[in-house]
Amino acid sequence: MRPAAAGRDENRVATMRERTAELHAIQALAESGPGERATAAQHAKGKLTARERIALFFDEGTFNEVEGLRRHRATGFGLEDRKPHTDGVVIGWGKVHGRTVFTYAHDFRIFGGALGEAHAEKIHKLMDLAEAAGAPVVGLCDGAGARIQEGVTALAGYGGIFQRNVRNSGVIPQISVILGPCAGGAAYSPALTDFVFMVRGTSQMFITGPDVVQAVTGEAVSMEHLGGADSHAESSGVAAFAYDDEESCLEDVRHLLSLLPQNNRELAPAGDLDDPVDRRNDSLLDLVPAQPNRSYDMRALIEEIADHGDYFEVHSQWAQNIVCALARLGGRVVGIVANQPACLAGVLDIHASEKAARFVQFCDSFSIPLVTLIDVPGFLPGVDQEHNGIIRHGAKLLYAYCNATVPRISLVVRKAYGGAYIVMDSRSIGADIALAWPSNEIAVMGAEGAANVIFRREINASDNPDETRRQKIKEYQTELMHPYYAAERGLVDDVIDPADTRARLISTLDMLRTKYAEQPSRKHGNLPL
Repeated sequence: MRPAAAGRDENRVATMRERTAELHAIQALAESGPGERATAAQHAKGKLTARERIALFFDEGTFNEVEGLRRHRATGFGLEDRKPHTDGVVIGWGKVHGRTVFTYAHDFRIFGGALGEAHAEKIHKLMDLAEAAGAPVVGLCDGAGARIQEGVTALAGYGGIFQRNVRNSGVIPQISVILGPCAGGAAYSPALTDFVFMVRGTSQMFITGPDVVQAVTGEAVSMEHLGGADSHAESSGVAAFAYDDEESCLEDVRHLLSLLPQNNRELAPAGDLDDPVDRRNDSLLDLVPAQPNRSYDMRALIEEIADHGDYFEVHSQWAQNIVCALARLGGRVVGIVANQPACLAGVLDIHASEKAARFVQFCDSFSIPLVTLIDVPGFLPGVDQEHNGIIRHGAKLLYAYCNATVPRISLVVRKAYGGAYIVMDSRSIGADIALAWPSNEIAVMGAEGAANVIFRREINASDNPDETRRQKIKEYQTELMHPYYAAERGLVDDVIDPADTRARLISTLDMLRTKYAEQPSRKHGNLPL
């Protein structure tokens, strides 16, 4: 219902000022939503409203709403008597750090944020606008899934969203921020986007809820344990980031956007150049233990070489034996992939391979150069790994690197054994420049294992097997595992002083800035999914 103008003569044509006043009244009604009671209920759950989230997310005063007066046309089940403005989703664009970003935000106060025909059409329009403008899309998700009263039209609305998610994949950055429930088919749109953010205690994602799980399997599980932020950040790998509150979550979404290009035709924005490009990294001389089986934290290395020690880690709680992060080197954004000796000795396993492959593919899609820091003892052995497809999943990382056309630099920090060395962007699979520290050990396997295989008969036949084994290990190390073996054969371009790491990486990235790599003509490759 439009608000009636007090005392208006129905036969008189309203003036522009009266019409404008009426417009403002309607807009105020739409912006206020269903009322204070619904807002209080949202706050009582520890959640902000859609418009409060938008105000936090965008630069102040820059948000432009689209279709704020839209209403659904459905009838039946009482819907004809409930036609609120916005139909439960606020869409529009604004500025984040001065750059255009599009967003849709579910309003849980209206139909529980459930998606109906009009609701879906608004999101379709928003995604089409973002594609046309070449700007990121951020979904602020807080909805109860498909609107049951609208039946199949609601399901078709999700299909349109999924289709656009896929069409825009690798074209514009797509980010999903889960700030409430996201169940059933609704969960697949976030899964198709580049990054998923979640908030502990208030956001949940699952295909089937706890009641259905218990009815079908007999398992009793809470919503938080089944699909909460920590479950997806630590176990499933669906969420790249998890936070304690919405404010810090949205602030980090803004930070991530500051590191990304607007689309696949632009480069990521450059940062300040006030951290000297030739800054020495003397602390790195003491960071990495010479013994290949001793642990250290690879994040300390990344912090030392990155501009101002700042980096933004992705999936920090999942597959922690590999680190994936965005950082700036000499002002330019790079993607860093690094084995983490502090977790499982830095081995590659199924989850680490998937995590790194997805990150490499993302960086390549948006022209973000790759720096790979290698300290890997191999792939994780075990029956579970083999039966769950370590071959197939490890091939994902191999495929992602081989398919990447962005500038690629690899640095062997310490050990690099077997097939895992090849997969971690070795020179043989296309790294543009391969560097190594003087502590590097590149070989098929560790010296002890190699000696036991090569000299097994001699060791077993010896009067003193232990002494013979020690001698053969030393022999193998001397012949094949010295730091310059790979460099002498052109498999490493240079062995560098660790203190020069930052300077060498930056100068190499500068050299590769205009790299062009032409791909063979094909519809697409067949990634080993």
